[in-house]
Amino acid sequence: MKRILITGAGSYIGTSFENWVSQWPEKYQVDTIDMRGNEWKDKLFSTYDVIYHIAAIVHVKENDTEKYFSVNRDLAVEVAKKAKAEGVKQFIFLSTMGVYGKETGFIDENTKPNPKTPYAQSKLEAEELLKGLTNDSFKVATLRPPIVYGKDCRGNYPRLAGMALKLPIFPKGKNERSMIFIDNLSEFVRLTIDKELSGLLFPQNKEYVNTTELVRLIAKTHDKELKVTGVFNPFVYLGIKMSETFGKVFGSFTYDKQMPGGPEEYNYETCSFKESIERTEK
Repeated sequence: MKRILITGAGSYIGTSFENWVSQWPEKYQVDTIDMRGNEWKDKLFSTYDVIYHIAAIVHVKENDTEKYFSVNRDLAVEVAKKAKAEGVKQFIFLSTMGVYGKETGFIDENTKPNPKTPYAQSKLEAEELLKGLTNDSFKVATLRPPIVYGKDCRGNYPRLAGMALKLPIFPKGKNERSMIFIDNLSEFVRLTIDKELSGLLFPQNKEYVNTTELVRLIAKTHDKELKVTGVFNPFVYLGIKMSETFGKVFGSFTYDKQMPGGPEEYNYETCSFKESIERTEK
């Protein structure tokens, strides 16, 4: 049995993973711990095989950006050092695609990180420090997932879902984006634990997602027929060049599927894209 400790009690990704592996109670024992305060320092890590470190801060006030580094970088390293000292075999760190500092483009193994926000910078600095802790008896797996979506998720997906239900018409775009359904991410983490993977990993759905098709499927799930048109495309393409917000919605932003941890290497697709949207919306 694998004994797993999730740092970050109540997190969406952590709770989803715990629910996912509950299908195999004979194989996994999962506990969670709240990282607020210092009580976690008294927790005995030696009883666990894996620490899945999810605890992080995504948004803080503009005048308190140093908090990103104290939590996302310093706390992660402190937890990892404690885990290593107490004999934990694997440390899984949840990072972000945001370390590349862009909203459009194609990412492969030769693409260099260039974070533009304190959040992304703090994650990248944590990655680099954690890499230095890796050895034969302590494996560090760093995950840089793209947009994560699923039932009750936060972030960009709910905004698109809102557009699907409110707008009568939507631009017919030809973009592609890397995304990952929450159950696919949870299954990938399960495989990461079973196979004792380490290094940088880039999980994503098998297929890239087209924004227009995504919005159309969301609307259809709610019995709404969304009309799409190419009439607005010149304005959309101009918007992508001039607006970061437009780029997030209509631009192409993908990982090379051949990268470590990608869908070409491991099979962690739990359902089709269409079914994943149905599960998310219903």
